[in-house]
Amino acid sequence: MQWRSRPVSGQMVDSLIEIEAYLPSGRCETVTASQSGTIADLTKAAQLSLRRPFLRLAAPDGRLLDPTKSLWLSGLQDRESIAAVAQQPKVAATTYAFALWSGGVGRVATWGDPNRGGDSSRVQDQLRNVHQICATGFAFAAILADGSVVTWGDPYRGGDSSRVQDQLQSVKQICATWSAFAAILADGSVVTWGNRKEGGDSSRVQDQLRNVQQISGTHYAFAAILADGTVVTWGNPIWGGDSSRVQDQLRNVQQMCGTQSAFAAILADGSVVTWGDPKEGGDSSRVQDQLKNVQQICGTQSAFAAILADGSIVTWGASLGGGDSSQAHDQLKKVQQICATGFTFAAILADGSVVTWGDPNRGGDSSRVQDQLRNVHQICATAFAFAAILADGSVVTWGDPNRGGDSSRVQDQLRNVQQISATGSAFAAILADGSVVTWGHEDFGADSSRVQDLFMDI
Repeated sequence: MQWRSRPVSGQMVDSLIEIEAYLPSGRCETVTASQSGTIADLTKAAQLSLRRPFLRLAAPDGRLLDPTKSLWLSGLQDRESIAAVAQQPKVAATTYAFALWSGGVGRVATWGDPNRGGDSSRVQDQLRNVHQICATGFAFAAILADGSVVTWGDPYRGGDSSRVQDQLQSVKQICATWSAFAAILADGSVVTWGNRKEGGDSSRVQDQLRNVQQISGTHYAFAAILADGTVVTWGNPIWGGDSSRVQDQLRNVQQMCGTQSAFAAILADGSVVTWGDPKEGGDSSRVQDQLKNVQQICGTQSAFAAILADGSIVTWGASLGGGDSSQAHDQLKKVQQICATGFTFAAILADGSVVTWGDPNRGGDSSRVQDQLRNVHQICATAFAFAAILADGSVVTWGDPNRGGDSSRVQDQLRNVQQISATGSAFAAILADGSVVTWGHEDFGADSSRVQDLFMDI
Protein backbone atom coordinates (compact mmCIF):
# COMPACT_ATOMS: atom_id res chain seq x y z
CA MET A 1 0.00 0.00 0.00
CA GLN A 2 1.34 3.45 -0.92
CA TRP A 3 0.74 6.01 1.81
CA ARG A 4 2.01 9.56 1.92
CA SER A 5 3.21 11.44 5.00
CA ARG A 6 2.85 15.20 4.82
CA PRO A 7 5.02 17.69 6.77
CA VAL A 8 3.43 20.54 8.69
CA SER A 9 5.82 23.19 10.11
CA GLY A 10 8.66 20.70 10.08
CA GLN A 11 6.61 18.02 11.85
CA MET A 12 5.34 14.79 10.33
CA VAL A 13 1.62 14.17 10.70
CA ASP A 14 -0.38 11.03 10.10
CA SER A 15 0.00 9.53 6.65
CA LEU A 16 -2.89 10.35 4.35
CA ILE A 17 -4.62 8.52 1.57
CA GLU A 18 -6.49 10.05 -1.34
CA ILE A 19 -9.17 8.10 -3.15
CA GLU A 20 -11.57 8.95 -5.95
CA ALA A 21 -15.11 8.26 -4.74
CA TYR A 22 -17.70 8.03 -7.49
CA LEU A 23 -21.46 7.66 -7.58
CA PRO A 24 -23.30 5.44 -10.08
CA SER A 25 -24.25 8.64 -11.93
CA GLY A 26 -20.54 9.11 -12.71
CA ARG A 27 -20.01 12.06 -10.42
CA CYS A 28 -16.64 11.80 -8.70
CA GLU A 29 -14.85 13.61 -5.87
CA THR A 30 -11.36 13.32 -4.42
CA VAL A 31 -11.49 12.38 -0.74
CA THR A 32 -8.65 12.47 1.78
CA ALA A 33 -8.45 10.66 5.12
CA SER A 34 -5.84 9.74 7.73
CA GLN A 35 -4.42 6.23 7.94
CA SER A 36 -5.10 6.25 11.68
CA GLY A 37 -8.81 6.46 11.02
CA THR A 38 -11.41 3.96 9.86
CA ILE A 39 -13.46 3.29 6.77
CA ALA A 40 -16.25 5.16 8.55
CA ASP A 41 -14.07 8.31 8.58
CA LEU A 42 -13.42 7.95 4.86
CA THR A 43 -17.13 7.38 4.26
CA LYS A 44 -18.08 10.54 6.12
CA ALA A 45 -15.56 12.52 4.06
CA ALA A 46 -17.08 11.06 0.88
CA GLN A 47 -20.59 11.95 2.02
CA LEU A 48 -19.56 15.54 2.69
CA SER A 49 -17.70 15.90 -0.62
CA LEU A 50 -20.45 14.29 -2.67
CA ARG A 51 -23.17 15.98 -0.58
CA ARG A 52 -24.98 12.68 -0.25
CA PRO A 53 -25.89 11.05 3.08
CA PHE A 54 -26.29 7.31 3.71
CA LEU A 55 -23.38 6.06 1.59
CA ARG A 56 -21.28 2.89 1.87
CA LEU A 57 -17.93 2.50 0.13
CA ALA A 58 -17.18 -0.50 -2.07
CA ALA A 59 -13.76 -1.88 -2.93
CA PRO A 60 -12.80 -2.24 -6.62
CA ASP A 61 -13.89 -5.88 -6.49
CA GLY A 62 -17.41 -4.78 -5.48
CA ARG A 63 -17.08 -5.81 -1.84
CA LEU A 64 -18.71 -3.39 0.64
CA LEU A 65 -16.07 -2.13 3.04
CA ASP A 66 -16.68 -2.63 6.75
CA PRO A 67 -17.00 0.84 8.30
CA THR A 68 -15.40 -0.37 11.54
CA LYS A 69 -12.18 -1.53 9.89
CA SER A 70 -8.95 0.41 9.97
CA LEU A 71 -7.98 2.29 6.81
CA TRP A 72 -4.44 1.03 7.27
CA LEU A 73 -5.63 -2.58 6.96
CA SER A 74 -8.29 -1.99 4.32
CA GLY A 75 -6.15 -2.73 1.27
CA LEU A 76 -7.07 0.54 -0.41
CA GLN A 77 -4.35 2.11 -2.55
CA ASP A 78 -3.55 5.80 -2.74
CA ARG A 79 -5.43 7.54 -5.61
CA GLU A 80 -7.56 4.44 -6.15
CA SER A 81 -11.12 4.83 -7.49
CA ILE A 82 -13.89 3.24 -5.43
CA ALA A 83 -17.66 3.26 -5.65
CA ALA A 84 -19.90 5.12 -3.19
CA VAL A 85 -23.07 3.08 -2.89
CA ALA A 86 -26.28 4.71 -1.66
CA GLN A 87 -27.96 2.90 1.23
CA GLN A 88 -31.68 3.17 1.89
CA PRO A 89 -32.09 4.63 5.38
CA LYS A 90 -34.82 3.41 7.71
CA VAL A 91 -37.20 5.37 9.91
CA ALA A 92 -39.08 4.41 13.07
CA ALA A 93 -41.47 6.58 15.05
CA THR A 94 -43.05 6.89 18.45
CA THR A 95 -46.23 8.96 18.62
CA TYR A 96 -44.08 12.05 19.20
CA ALA A 97 -40.64 11.51 17.64
CA PHE A 98 -38.67 10.00 14.74
CA ALA A 99 -35.50 7.88 14.65
CA LEU A 100 -33.54 7.50 11.41
CA TRP A 101 -30.63 5.13 10.79
CA SER A 102 -28.82 3.26 8.03
CA GLY A 103 -27.12 -0.11 7.76
CA GLY A 104 -23.65 1.15 8.62
CA VAL A 105 -22.10 2.03 11.96
CA GLY A 106 -23.06 5.70 11.92
CA ARG A 107 -25.18 7.33 14.55
CA VAL A 108 -28.96 7.32 14.84
CA ALA A 109 -30.59 10.70 14.22
CA THR A 110 -33.61 11.46 16.40
CA TRP A 111 -35.93 14.45 16.52
CA GLY A 112 -39.31 15.44 17.91
CA ASP A 113 -40.36 15.50 21.58
CA PRO A 114 -37.08 15.04 23.51
CA ASN A 115 -38.83 13.31 26.41
CA ARG A 116 -40.59 10.79 24.18
CA GLY A 117 -37.78 9.50 21.97
CA GLY A 118 -36.61 12.66 20.22
CA ASP A 119 -33.39 12.91 22.25
CA SER A 120 -31.03 9.93 22.04
CA SER A 121 -27.91 11.75 23.27
CA ARG A 122 -27.75 9.68 26.47
CA VAL A 123 -27.23 6.46 24.49
CA GLN A 124 -25.78 7.78 21.23
CA ASP A 125 -22.37 6.18 21.83
CA GLN A 126 -24.07 2.79 22.14
CA LEU A 127 -26.06 3.10 18.91
CA ARG A 128 -23.68 1.39 16.48
CA ASN A 129 -24.55 -1.34 13.96
CA VAL A 130 -28.28 -0.84 14.49
CA HIS A 131 -30.34 -3.48 12.69
CA GLN A 132 -33.87 -2.63 13.78
CA ILE A 133 -35.69 -0.02 15.83
CA CYS A 134 -39.12 -0.51 17.39
CA ALA A 135 -41.25 2.04 19.25
CA THR A 136 -43.94 2.32 21.87
CA GLY A 137 -45.91 5.54 21.86
CA PHE A 138 -43.19 7.17 23.98
CA ALA A 139 -39.86 5.29 23.63
CA PHE A 140 -37.53 3.49 21.23
CA ALA A 141 -35.72 0.14 21.43
CA ALA A 142 -32.87 -0.61 19.02
CA ILE A 143 -31.56 -4.10 18.24
CA LEU A 144 -27.83 -4.05 17.51
CA ALA A 145 -25.89 -6.46 15.28
CA ASP A 146 -24.76 -8.48 18.29
CA GLY A 147 -28.35 -9.02 19.44
CA SER A 148 -28.20 -6.60 22.37
CA VAL A 149 -30.72 -3.79 22.88
CA VAL A 150 -30.46 -0.07 23.55
CA THR A 151 -33.48 1.92 24.76
CA TRP A 152 -34.30 5.61 25.22
CA GLY A 153 -37.32 7.87 25.69
CA ASP A 154 -39.90 7.87 28.49
CA PRO A 155 -38.34 5.57 31.15
CA TYR A 156 -41.73 4.44 32.45
CA ARG A 157 -43.05 3.50 29.01
CA GLY A 158 -40.22 1.41 27.59
CA GLY A 159 -37.29 3.82 27.57
CA ASP A 160 -35.58 2.19 30.57
CA SER A 161 -34.66 -1.49 30.09
CA SER A 162 -32.16 -1.67 32.95
CA ARG A 163 -34.33 -4.13 34.89
CA VAL A 164 -33.94 -6.75 32.13
CA GLN A 165 -30.77 -5.59 30.38
CA ASP A 166 -28.79 -8.70 31.25
CA GLN A 167 -31.54 -10.84 29.65
CA LEU A 168 -31.56 -8.90 26.39
CA GLN A 169 -29.06 -11.03 24.49
CA SER A 170 -29.50 -12.60 21.04
CA VAL A 171 -32.66 -10.58 20.44
CA LYS A 172 -34.27 -11.29 17.06
CA GLN A 173 -37.40 -9.16 17.09
CA ILE A 174 -39.15 -6.56 19.25
CA CYS A 175 -42.84 -5.66 19.39
CA ALA A 176 -44.58 -2.89 21.34
CA THR A 177 -47.82 -1.85 22.96
CA TRP A 178 -48.53 1.80 23.76
CA SER A 179 -46.19 1.68 26.78
CA ALA A 180 -44.26 -1.63 26.85
CA PHE A 181 -41.86 -3.75 24.79
CA ALA A 182 -41.62 -7.51 24.21
CA ALA A 183 -38.42 -8.99 22.76
CA ILE A 184 -38.18 -12.44 21.15
CA LEU A 185 -34.82 -14.08 21.77
CA ALA A 186 -33.03 -16.56 19.51
CA ASP A 187 -34.23 -19.47 21.64
CA GLY A 188 -37.88 -18.42 21.25
CA SER A 189 -38.28 -17.06 24.78
CA VAL A 190 -39.57 -13.54 25.52
CA VAL A 191 -38.34 -10.63 27.65
CA THR A 192 -40.69 -7.75 28.51
CA TRP A 193 -40.28 -4.30 30.08
CA GLY A 194 -42.09 -0.98 30.36
CA ASN A 195 -45.53 -0.34 31.85
CA ARG A 196 -46.31 -3.53 33.73
CA LYS A 197 -50.08 -3.19 33.35
CA GLU A 198 -49.84 -2.72 29.58
CA GLY A 199 -47.67 -5.71 28.69
CA GLY A 200 -44.41 -4.96 30.48
CA ASP A 201 -44.94 -7.79 32.97
CA SER A 202 -45.26 -11.27 31.41
CA SER A 203 -44.52 -13.23 34.59
CA ARG A 204 -48.01 -14.76 34.67
CA VAL A 205 -47.41 -16.55 31.34
CA GLN A 206 -43.62 -16.70 31.25
CA ASP A 207 -43.48 -20.50 31.36
CA GLN A 208 -45.79 -20.64 28.32
CA LEU A 209 -43.65 -18.30 26.23
CA ARG A 210 -41.57 -20.92 24.47
CA ASN A 211 -40.84 -21.21 20.74
CA VAL A 212 -42.46 -17.83 20.10
CA GLN A 213 -42.59 -16.98 16.39
CA GLN A 214 -44.16 -13.52 16.36
CA ILE A 215 -45.82 -11.04 18.70
CA SER A 216 -48.54 -8.49 18.10
CA GLY A 217 -49.86 -5.76 20.37
CA THR A 218 -52.89 -3.63 21.11
CA HIS A 219 -52.32 -0.41 23.05
CA TYR A 220 -52.56 -2.35 26.29
CA ALA A 221 -51.74 -6.05 25.73
CA PHE A 222 -49.57 -8.54 23.82
CA ALA A 223 -50.42 -11.74 21.95
CA ALA A 224 -47.69 -14.21 20.96
CA ILE A 225 -47.98 -16.92 18.29
CA LEU A 226 -46.07 -20.08 19.23
CA ALA A 227 -44.48 -22.56 16.82
CA ASP A 228 -47.50 -24.88 17.12
CA GLY A 229 -49.89 -22.10 16.05
CA THR A 230 -51.38 -21.49 19.51
CA VAL A 231 -51.52 -18.08 21.17
CA VAL A 232 -50.44 -16.72 24.57
CA THR A 233 -51.72 -13.34 25.77
CA TRP A 234 -50.84 -10.98 28.62
CA GLY A 235 -51.35 -7.36 29.65
CA ASN A 236 -54.64 -5.62 30.38
CA PRO A 237 -57.20 -8.47 30.44
CA ILE A 238 -60.11 -6.33 29.27
CA TRP A 239 -58.31 -4.91 26.26
CA GLY A 240 -56.77 -8.01 24.69
CA GLY A 241 -54.68 -9.52 27.46
CA ASP A 242 -57.19 -12.29 28.23
CA SER A 243 -57.99 -14.67 25.36
CA SER A 244 -59.56 -17.41 27.52
CA ARG A 245 -62.98 -16.95 25.92
CA VAL A 246 -61.62 -18.00 22.50
CA GLN A 247 -58.56 -20.02 23.49
CA ASP A 248 -59.94 -23.28 22.09
CA GLN A 249 -60.40 -21.60 18.70
CA LEU A 250 -56.88 -20.25 18.54
CA ARG A 251 -55.30 -23.07 16.57
CA ASN A 252 -53.04 -22.80 13.52
CA VAL A 253 -52.88 -19.02 13.86
CA GLN A 254 -50.95 -17.44 10.99
CA GLN A 255 -51.00 -13.72 11.79
CA MET A 256 -52.59 -11.23 14.16
CA CYS A 257 -53.57 -7.58 14.17
CA GLY A 258 -54.65 -5.26 16.97
CA THR A 259 -56.80 -2.19 17.40
CA GLN A 260 -56.46 -0.03 20.49
CA SER A 261 -58.00 -2.72 22.69
CA ALA A 262 -58.83 -5.86 20.66
CA PHE A 263 -57.11 -8.57 18.61
CA ALA A 264 -58.03 -10.35 15.38
CA ALA A 265 -56.23 -13.58 14.45
CA ILE A 266 -56.22 -15.15 10.98
CA LEU A 267 -56.18 -18.96 11.07
CA ALA A 268 -54.66 -21.28 8.47
CA ASP A 269 -58.07 -21.91 6.89
CA GLY A 270 -58.62 -18.16 6.36
CA SER A 271 -61.15 -17.74 9.16
CA VAL A 272 -60.84 -15.11 11.90
CA VAL A 273 -61.00 -15.20 15.70
CA THR A 274 -61.41 -11.98 17.72
CA TRP A 275 -61.22 -11.04 21.40
CA GLY A 276 -60.82 -7.98 23.61
CA ASP A 277 -63.09 -4.93 23.82
CA PRO A 278 -66.22 -5.88 21.82
CA LYS A 279 -66.90 -2.25 20.93
CA GLU A 280 -63.48 -1.82 19.33
CA GLY A 281 -63.24 -4.94 17.18
CA GLY A 282 -63.23 -7.70 19.78
CA ASP A 283 -66.65 -8.96 18.65
CA SER A 284 -66.86 -10.01 14.98
CA SER A 285 -70.08 -12.03 15.32
CA ARG A 286 -72.00 -9.64 13.07
CA VAL A 287 -69.75 -10.49 10.10
CA GLN A 288 -68.38 -13.89 11.14
CA ASP A 289 -70.01 -15.76 8.26
CA GLN A 290 -68.33 -13.36 5.81
CA LEU A 291 -64.84 -13.84 7.22
CA LYS A 292 -63.69 -16.59 4.90
CA ASN A 293 -60.42 -16.80 2.98
CA VAL A 294 -59.07 -13.74 4.78
CA GLN A 295 -55.64 -12.68 3.50
CA GLN A 296 -54.84 -9.60 5.55
CA ILE A 297 -56.30 -7.53 8.41
CA CYS A 298 -55.70 -3.89 9.26
CA GLY A 299 -56.95 -1.93 12.28
CA THR A 300 -57.76 1.64 13.27
CA GLN A 301 -58.00 2.42 16.99
CA SER A 302 -61.46 0.88 17.19
CA ALA A 303 -62.26 -1.15 14.05
CA PHE A 304 -60.89 -3.85 11.74
CA ALA A 305 -60.91 -4.26 7.96
CA ALA A 306 -60.17 -7.67 6.39
CA ILE A 307 -59.14 -8.27 2.78
CA LEU A 308 -60.57 -11.50 1.37
CA ALA A 309 -58.99 -13.65 -1.33
CA ASP A 310 -61.28 -12.15 -3.99
CA GLY A 311 -60.15 -8.62 -3.10
CA SER A 312 -63.35 -7.63 -1.31
CA ILE A 313 -63.48 -6.10 2.20
CA VAL A 314 -65.23 -6.98 5.45
CA THR A 315 -65.28 -4.45 8.30
CA TRP A 316 -66.41 -4.52 11.94
CA GLY A 317 -65.96 -2.60 15.18
CA ALA A 318 -66.87 1.03 15.92
CA SER A 319 -68.79 2.52 12.99
CA LEU A 320 -67.22 5.97 13.42
CA GLY A 321 -63.79 4.37 13.57
CA GLY A 322 -64.03 2.66 10.17
CA GLY A 323 -66.12 -0.35 11.17
CA ASP A 324 -68.88 0.61 8.73
CA SER A 325 -67.76 0.55 5.08
CA SER A 326 -71.27 0.33 3.61
CA GLN A 327 -71.05 3.69 1.83
CA ALA A 328 -67.90 2.57 -0.01
CA HIS A 329 -68.91 -1.08 -0.42
CA ASP A 330 -69.53 -0.94 -4.18
CA GLN A 331 -66.09 0.58 -4.78
CA LEU A 332 -64.17 -1.89 -2.65
CA LYS A 333 -63.23 -4.41 -5.31
CA LYS A 334 -59.81 -5.88 -6.06
CA VAL A 335 -58.28 -4.33 -2.94
CA GLN A 336 -54.52 -4.86 -2.75
CA GLN A 337 -53.64 -3.29 0.59
CA ILE A 338 -55.14 -1.21 3.40
CA CYS A 339 -53.72 1.53 5.60
CA ALA A 340 -55.36 3.15 8.63
CA THR A 341 -55.28 6.35 10.65
CA GLY A 342 -56.68 6.16 14.16
CA PHE A 343 -60.18 6.60 12.80
CA THR A 344 -60.30 5.82 9.04
CA PHE A 345 -59.22 3.35 6.39
CA ALA A 346 -57.71 3.86 2.93
CA ALA A 347 -57.67 0.97 0.44
CA ILE A 348 -55.42 0.78 -2.62
CA LEU A 349 -57.17 -1.00 -5.51
CA ALA A 350 -55.54 -3.04 -8.26
CA ASP A 351 -55.70 -0.09 -10.67
CA GLY A 352 -53.78 2.15 -8.23
CA SER A 353 -56.78 4.21 -7.19
CA VAL A 354 -57.81 4.74 -3.55
CA VAL A 355 -61.06 4.33 -1.61
CA THR A 356 -61.49 5.82 1.88
CA TRP A 357 -64.08 5.52 4.65
CA GLY A 358 -64.48 6.38 8.32
CA ASP A 359 -64.25 9.78 10.05
CA PRO A 360 -64.36 12.34 7.19
CA ASN A 361 -62.29 14.89 9.14
CA ARG A 362 -59.48 12.43 9.84
CA GLY A 363 -58.81 10.97 6.42
CA GLY A 364 -62.12 9.33 5.61
CA ASP A 365 -62.97 11.94 2.97
CA SER A 366 -60.45 12.03 0.11
CA SER A 367 -62.72 13.84 -2.36
CA ARG A 368 -60.49 16.95 -2.39
CA VAL A 369 -57.59 14.94 -3.86
CA GLN A 370 -59.41 12.02 -5.46
CA ASP A 371 -58.43 12.97 -9.02
CA GLN A 372 -54.75 12.98 -7.94
CA LEU A 373 -54.89 9.51 -6.39
CA ARG A 374 -53.76 7.55 -9.44
CA ASN A 375 -51.02 4.90 -9.62
CA VAL A 376 -50.67 4.88 -5.84
CA HIS A 377 -47.93 2.52 -4.66
CA GLN A 378 -47.95 3.00 -0.90
CA ILE A 379 -49.91 4.84 1.79
CA CYS A 380 -48.71 5.90 5.25
CA ALA A 381 -50.80 7.42 8.04
CA THR A 382 -50.58 9.55 11.13
CA ALA A 383 -53.46 9.20 13.60
CA PHE A 384 -55.35 11.88 11.67
CA ALA A 385 -54.15 12.00 8.03
CA PHE A 386 -52.85 10.02 5.05
CA ALA A 387 -49.89 10.43 2.68
CA ALA A 388 -49.82 8.46 -0.59
CA ILE A 389 -46.69 7.84 -2.68
CA LEU A 390 -47.47 7.75 -6.40
CA ALA A 391 -45.59 5.80 -9.09
CA ASP A 392 -43.67 8.93 -10.13
CA GLY A 393 -42.42 9.49 -6.57
CA SER A 394 -44.68 12.43 -5.82
CA VAL A 395 -46.93 12.57 -2.73
CA VAL A 396 -50.62 13.33 -2.15
CA THR A 397 -51.92 14.10 1.35
CA TRP A 398 -55.35 14.49 2.93
CA GLY A 399 -57.03 14.49 6.35
CA ASP A 400 -56.52 16.87 9.27
CA PRO A 401 -54.42 19.71 7.77
CA ASN A 402 -52.67 20.43 11.07
CA ARG A 403 -51.60 16.82 11.61
CA GLY A 404 -50.09 15.80 8.28
CA GLY A 405 -53.00 16.26 5.88
CA ASP A 406 -51.59 19.46 4.35
CA SER A 407 -48.17 19.12 2.69
CA SER A 408 -48.40 22.35 0.65
CA ARG A 409 -45.47 23.93 2.54
CA VAL A 410 -43.09 21.22 1.31
CA GLN A 411 -44.87 20.00 -1.82
CA ASP A 412 -42.15 21.24 -4.17
CA GLN A 413 -39.61 19.15 -2.26
CA LEU A 414 -41.62 15.91 -2.40
CA ARG A 415 -40.04 14.42 -5.51
CA ASN A 416 -38.66 10.89 -5.96
CA VAL A 417 -39.97 9.86 -2.55
CA GLN A 418 -38.90 6.33 -1.60
CA GLN A 419 -40.61 5.85 1.75
CA ILE A 420 -42.68 7.71 4.34
CA SER A 421 -42.95 7.20 8.09
CA ALA A 422 -45.31 8.85 10.58
CA THR A 423 -45.66 9.83 14.21
CA GLY A 424 -49.11 10.56 15.60
CA SER A 425 -49.32 13.91 13.80
CA ALA A 426 -46.33 14.35 11.45
CA PHE A 427 -44.77 12.71 8.39
CA ALA A 428 -41.14 12.15 7.34
CA ALA A 429 -40.39 11.34 3.69
CA ILE A 430 -37.05 9.98 2.47
CA LEU A 431 -36.14 10.98 -1.09
CA ALA A 432 -34.02 9.07 -3.59
CA ASP A 433 -31.03 11.35 -2.92
CA GLY A 434 -31.21 10.54 0.80
CA SER A 435 -32.65 13.86 1.88
CA VAL A 436 -35.50 13.98 4.40
CA VAL A 437 -38.62 16.15 4.19
CA THR A 438 -40.97 16.55 7.17
CA TRP A 439 -44.37 18.18 7.69
CA GLY A 440 -47.35 18.17 10.05
CA HIS A 441 -47.54 19.22 13.71
CA GLU A 442 -44.24 20.60 15.02
CA ASP A 443 -44.72 19.07 18.47
CA PHE A 444 -44.77 15.62 16.86
CA GLY A 445 -41.59 15.75 14.73
CA ALA A 446 -42.56 17.94 11.78
CA ASP A 447 -39.46 20.11 12.28
CA SER A 448 -36.27 18.18 11.42
CA SER A 449 -34.08 21.25 10.82
CA ARG A 450 -32.08 20.61 14.02
CA VAL A 451 -30.82 17.24 12.76
CA GLN A 452 -30.50 17.73 9.00
CA ASP A 453 -26.72 18.14 9.31
CA LEU A 454 -26.48 14.92 11.34
CA PHE A 455 -27.61 12.82 8.40
CA MET A 456 -24.05 12.99 7.05
CA ASP A 457 -22.96 11.03 10.13
CA ILE A 458 -25.30 8.13 9.47
